[in-house]
Amino acid sequence: MDESLREQLRTLPQRPGVYLFRDAGDDILYVGKAKSLRARVRSYFSRGDARLGVAQLAERVSRVEVIVTRSEAEALHVEQSLIKRNRPPFNVRLRDDKSFPYIAVTVSDEYPRVMFTRERHRRGTVYFGPYANAKKVRETLDVLNRAFQFRPCEGPKPGRHSGIPCLDFHIERCTAPCVGAISREEYRELIDGVIGFLSGDTVTIQRLLEARMHDASGAERFEEAARYRNRLFAVQHLADRQAQERRGVESADVIGLAIDGERAAVQVFPLRDGRIVDRYAFHLENVGGQDEATILEAFCLEHYGALPTVPPEVLVSHDVGDTGALAAYLSSLRGAPVTVRVPRRGEKRRLAELAAENARLALEHDASAAEARRRRRVEALETLREALNLESLPVRIECFDVSNIQGREIVASMSVFTDGQPRRAHYRTFAVRGLEGQDDVAALAEAVGRRFVRLRDAADPERHDESFASVPDLVVVDGGKGQLRAAVETIRSTVELPRLAVVSLAKREEEVFLPGLREPVRLERHDPGLQLLQRIRDEAHRTAVGLHRRRRDTRAFESIFDGLEGIGPARRRAILRHFGSVDGFLAATQEELEGVPGLPPKTARRVYAQLHKAGPA
Repeated sequence: MDESLREQLRTLPQRPGVYLFRDAGDDILYVGKAKSLRARVRSYFSRGDARLGVAQLAERVSRVEVIVTRSEAEALHVEQSLIKRNRPPFNVRLRDDKSFPYIAVTVSDEYPRVMFTRERHRRGTVYFGPYANAKKVRETLDVLNRAFQFRPCEGPKPGRHSGIPCLDFHIERCTAPCVGAISREEYRELIDGVIGFLSGDTVTIQRLLEARMHDASGAERFEEAARYRNRLFAVQHLADRQAQERRGVESADVIGLAIDGERAAVQVFPLRDGRIVDRYAFHLENVGGQDEATILEAFCLEHYGALPTVPPEVLVSHDVGDTGALAAYLSSLRGAPVTVRVPRRGEKRRLAELAAENARLALEHDASAAEARRRRRVEALETLREALNLESLPVRIECFDVSNIQGREIVASMSVFTDGQPRRAHYRTFAVRGLEGQDDVAALAEAVGRRFVRLRDAADPERHDESFASVPDLVVVDGGKGQLRAAVETIRSTVELPRLAVVSLAKREEEVFLPGLREPVRLERHDPGLQLLQRIRDEAHRTAVGLHRRRRDTRAFESIFDGLEGIGPARRRAILRHFGSVDGFLAATQEELEGVPGLPPKTARRVYAQLHKAGPA
């Protein structure tokens, strides 16, 4: 420990707050909260603490930063915000077995959709949730569709290519904006009703539907009045069900926790109206060296921070000491008091024990599954060593593939597996230049050569690359004897690696070619070694094809724009951001082009005219 860190530890305040451990590069390693910052932070650097995770963390700490708060509960709020924003590597990570569902309204579309989703990152979309139960979300969407008749079809534009309304229109589950059966303004009014209802304003929409029902009935438009009546009943039913769920007494979450070394498992049993309505399973990582109270707090911060509601009571299976700060934090989220306690007797005690038992079983199952996966990987590596006559286990395998169309936009990729698992941070791609026509062998040789030149120059600090600086045990190239010969010759002329094994994998019969052997090695279809080679080959192919498509789309955009008057780099980027693809740009109407941010209407009309050969704007 250097002197500056010692000085920081001596001057820490004895007050509640949040502490941040930073490394030599000033990156945040860990965020924690404490009732007394001085006592808590100093405990990490005491010689009597032999916990593995704590020792590894303490070795990397270069600076300590603290934020003083008025209470431990306030420190929990600050801690959660900092963990969410920075995702420190030594904090407990929550890995759940599913993501929570949302209802999404694509308000940026001309005719918005209302849909079920488990993602929440698209621009121009309003999200409601997360919800705890996917089945109820789908039921809610079904009722909303009956009430508001928004379009269920996919895509930013409604309808089918045939221009004929689908069955949903005929069974009154869609207003058919695709054929103009409803105006844009009327459809927007429907969507505003959906948004208002999901935002909690159920009274306004019920009054509106009731008024329209009476107006239609008074004008003797009885079929229309019946439709409004059915929509009103559907909305009332949904509103009553949501109100009943909010009023539920005897609501609690029962949490079971099991810990084993660096891993922990949590099981949550939601108790509503005295019944278990679901079960959620989570796995926690980076828990080594943490006590049960810290792990429980870390879980609750992340779990309840992402939920729309917090129950009035949280029952835990283990006595974790003082839970006052956690209860205060959950109470602030709920807007009402929340109790965190260990049940001592009765049915709740039995449920807490059941949750803990399920957590223990989930942890054991996860460990056995991980061990089974490890054994399969070892078996695959052992099989490859024997089948290919390798000197040692191929711990690091690199695979090269080439992608192009008729010799244009030639790219290559390198996928990397270590210990039988993909190491995507070490994947690399190559843009192949200077080749005339389609020559996959030459393209592959260039990519392999550039990779091993970087290995040869790994000592150069300006060109250092962790992936290129690593020496592979096995190199695989996609192809047959020609590709294998080119790879071997390129490697030998670039670096001195006499023990490096190089093979090729031919797609047609999945044959493995080795240097110096006329006949290929044929492995059984279900051989774990062959399956590993196929996986790494498929990863290289996926990476190469993905890069090729991106470059092809970019070049297509560039070639289209080259002949367009008034379109420079800035407007080109604006159009690309707005439409997202060449097809979207080419299919755009003149009005849609005029709506591109940063593109003047006169220029948009000129572009449309040039694209459609319609004469001057």
